[in-house]
Amino acid sequence: MTGTEEQLREETGKWSERLEERISEVEPMDEEGEMVLENSEAYLQDAEHFEEEGDLVRAFEAVVWGWAWLEIGEELRLVER
Repeated sequence: MTGTEEQLREETGKWSERLEERISEVEPMDEEGEMVLENSEAYLQDAEHFEEEGDLVRAFEAVVWGWAWLEIGEELRLVER
């Protein structure tokens, strides 16, 4: 494993754990908030799938997208902690 691969695995794992924790801390405010959480969770699952397949770039990208959905949902007050 190269240094880049190792770093991608570490970063993906770290941010996946944080995203999973954050998802468990928020509540949807309405149906749109539920959609935000569903999409964030789906990207988290995608990250796990891509990592298992060895596609580390897509795994990291999926975590980033999961975070984006969640942060946008928080900004728009569709989900709250």
